Amino acid sequence: MIHSMGVLMSRSVSTHSRRPSSSLRAFAARRPVILFCAVAVGLTLMLQTLLLVEGLDLTPGKLAELVILFGFALLLTSWISGAPLARRLPAGLACWRFGLGRWLLVLLALPTLTVAVGLTTGTFRTSPDGWGAVTLDYLVILVLIALTASAWEETAWSGFVQSRLMADHGLLIGSLLTAVPFALIRLPLAFESSGLAGTSLTDAWISWAFVIGSAPLLRYLAGGLLVDTGGSILAVALLHASFIASGSLSIVPGGWQDALALVALTILVAAYRALRGRSLVRGTIPAPAGPRSRPAGDQRATA
Repeated sequence: MIHSMGVLMSRSVSTHSRRPSSSLRAFAARRPVILFCAVAVGLTLMLQTLLLVEGLDLTPGKLAELVILFGFALLLTSWISGAPLARRLPAGLACWRFGLGRWLLVLLALPTLTVAVGLTTGTFRTSPDGWGAVTLDYLVILVLIALTASAWEETAWSGFVQSRLMADHGLLIGSLLTAVPFALIRLPLAFESSGLAGTSLTDAWISWAFVIGSAPLLRYLAGGLLVDTGGSILAVALLHASFIASGSLSIVPGGWQDALALVALTILVAAYRALRGRSLVRGTIPAPAGPRSRPAGDQRATA
């Protein structure tokens, strides 16, 4: 009898120990985006804030951000959907057949519009090295950013977060929802150059306004690309890198013209979609499969 009681107690303890894991897995399956953002954004903000408080360089925190975003997106996908689907998550980086027009869009639209803003506002400066050097500098920065940052970052934001939100809420709302954590995780970067002590509150607010204002526009453009290319993370990563590289053009000093270029591009893309009869608010891409598939008409949120 004593032996039987011991077996029962052992089974009870074992069952009880499995409950938290089962509950967490169930929550992850129901709300993958919420769990991802809470963990990935929370860890990144905590680490980067700690570096800033200690007066240390923010570069390790930025590298850790990429590892956390990419790694946790793969880990969470594997946990709730299985390892084969996790291996398919970065497949959008290999999706390069999306037409010449969209290649020109992701590579040249933002720098061209940034230069146009510079010419319009009188802030354009002629380069003594010529257009060849300017173009080469832009392409080098774009490729470096795409390879070392935006490709891995967009695997998480576009491939994991935005694809799910758009599947539930459509192009517009899904993109705007993605913009919230996308902007939040960038707030510590306002103090990257001069640290906490050396950055005025005015400078911080200007930087935050830039991030908060540009995030919805960039995510909407990303959402449109995901819809039109069938889920090409490569296209979004290149657009993301192009936005950063456009802000580094030496012939347009100031660092604000690229924001107006982003506004102009968003308006132009929206107008093009409207003229082609494409919805400005609806649109989905092939969403990552979950532990179970939902009927096409089932729009219950899985954020």
